[in-house]
Amino acid sequence: MSDQKHISSSELATLWMTYQQKTMTRRILEYFIEAADDEQAKEIMQDTHKKIIKYIDQITVILKDEGAVIPLGFTEEDVNPCVPKLFNNYFDIMFLRLLKEISMGLHTLHLNMAYRKEIVLLYKELTGFTQSVYDKCVDYLQQNNVLSPPPSVTMPKAVEFVKDTSYMSGLNLFSDKRALNTVEVSYLYFTIESNILGMQMITGFAQVANKPEVKKYFLKGKELSKKIVTDFTQVLLQSDIQPSSTWGAKATDSKLAPFSDKLMMYCTSLFCNFSLGNSALGTSFSLRSDLPTMMTLVAKDILSYGQDGGKIMAKNGWMEQPPGMEDRNQLIK
Repeated sequence: MSDQKHISSSELATLWMTYQQKTMTRRILEYFIEAADDEQAKEIMQDTHKKIIKYIDQITVILKDEGAVIPLGFTEEDVNPCVPKLFNNYFDIMFLRLLKEISMGLHTLHLNMAYRKEIVLLYKELTGFTQSVYDKCVDYLQQNNVLSPPPSVTMPKAVEFVKDTSYMSGLNLFSDKRALNTVEVSYLYFTIESNILGMQMITGFAQVANKPEVKKYFLKGKELSKKIVTDFTQVLLQSDIQPSSTWGAKATDSKLAPFSDKLMMYCTSLFCNFSLGNSALGTSFSLRSDLPTMMTLVAKDILSYGQDGGKIMAKNGWMEQPPGMEDRNQLIK
């Protein structure tokens, strides 16, 4: 690799982030695989786990060849695969599906930030692998009738154009709001679906968290997710759209932690970042004026919650610091 250019700051950043996320997923899968009693689900997770280790090793080699320190990420100390089930059946694959949704967006973004061919190829492979796992998760969940589809809609019969600005109104309490369009419904439904999963995940985390401040933080997150689900469901109902029934995988009554507080806090932080991105997209593509306002307020709450989590992680020494640029002022001193 001596004939290649050194990796850039953006490439180092994306490799570092990918290493953190993949080592977290590796440890989570180790627990889910041990706890799984469905052979098809176990096979999906075992194959995913095996390939994730391969990509972690690839990133390690690149960083070593560059003389960069290998991040700590998440180790065997962050998982206890021998404890009883913390979640009921199907949660593992639904959780893996959402992780792959997050990864698909990140790998595409990181691909656009890569310049060296070796790293471009890495993210291309990761994108294909992630899509493949996502498809397997969807097929499995549909076969078991636990993945509810979004609301149905009558197919359009003609092309229509917005006739006046009233199409974008929605904030006036004394005027009628138009029915939601399918773009708006899609973002509302996706937010509801991901927050239901997040609420169930964080409920389990709250049951097994070691530190009282972490337990309290997870309980706060549970209430935030519950509020988002309730508010967004109400918007759908106002347009006479009945949200699809949700799937039933929930936390069990186990009190034994399969993961460290550090890992659970990082996982929650990752979900917060994902929710912020989804809120931004929903705000951008929603044309009824009340929806961007609503989504902006939700994003503000999520951001505040995520920042509180960051403070807890920093205070407890759980927040691994990303590689930094040279501090020229300090070097001069």
